[in-house]
Amino acid sequence: MRILAIETSCDDTAAAVVDSDLRVLASVVSSQNEIHARFGGIVPELASRRHIEMIRPVVDQALAEAATSLDDIDLVAATRGPGLVGSLLVGFTFAKALALVRGLPAVGVDHMAGHLLSCLLTEQPPDFPYTALIVSGGNTALFAVEDPLSCTRLGRTRDDAAGEAFDKVAKLLDLGYPGGPVISRLAAAGDPAAIAFPRARLGEDSLDFSFSGLKTSVATAVDRLRRSGAPLPKADLCASFQEAVVEVLVDKTLSAAERTGHRRVVLGGGVAANPRLRAALGEGAAERGLELFLPEPAYCTDNAAMIAVAGYHQFLAGRLLAADDDAYSRSPLN
Repeated sequence: MRILAIETSCDDTAAAVVDSDLRVLASVVSSQNEIHARFGGIVPELASRRHIEMIRPVVDQALAEAATSLDDIDLVAATRGPGLVGSLLVGFTFAKALALVRGLPAVGVDHMAGHLLSCLLTEQPPDFPYTALIVSGGNTALFAVEDPLSCTRLGRTRDDAAGEAFDKVAKLLDLGYPGGPVISRLAAAGDPAAIAFPRARLGEDSLDFSFSGLKTSVATAVDRLRRSGAPLPKADLCASFQEAVVEVLVDKTLSAAERTGHRRVVLGGGVAANPRLRAALGEGAAERGLELFLPEPAYCTDNAAMIAVAGYHQFLAGRLLAADDDAYSRSPLN
């Protein structure tokens, strides 16, 4: 069985071909960073217009790289939500129309579910159940994942997502967009203990997150340094900020695993590609005798291969799309 999957939830147009053994035959992502960088963030109207331009070429490229034609496709899967509705509708409508014309079954996939199952694309995927941290520009949340179709949210951000905080701090430091990769790169040359930024714990038993106060603290420190006339120690600022984010993410993830009793921990989402987060969570998990499963960086950021995985399990459960099903901006999982 071969699955054609489409992902257009935000600013990347992605398509993938995956078989029923969860082998990725092709995964293509068309980035829009060059469009949105000059605005310091995503402009929804521009994103949806670019998806309209790129959806067909990206799907064609994925089929070509997989040496597959539409005649070989058995299932179409597409992100249904959450995300920017204008962007979602491009891929979701394209997928439904394609399935209708070709007489193929189609499934709608929750983007969060895709991240929760992206670790199944690794050579040694985890068994169920496991505790998962999904951390990206739009979401920061902890889940207990019982099986491919069942999960329970344990905690979520009360304000900014971690990836959003990275982007906002990068903007404060005039580092460009997106902020995560450049902050990670500069942080590698900085001192993570140079500036004592706050860690929002939100109570001893809370598994929720908050990064708004940290962002404000960075803004205050940057303003103070600029007023002094001294050059900004950007590497130290990035390292100290990153360490504050990573420390809270790791501590709460390990606390969640302790609470669920799971011996397996999974990381997903765009910020899951951050080397410091991967290393720190690996160290913390090893100290507690937990197994950590990390998707390849290419499957951390938005991609269609993870949508294929989640879509395949939806198909096995008989959860097919109806012709009048619509996209949604907010995830019922979160």
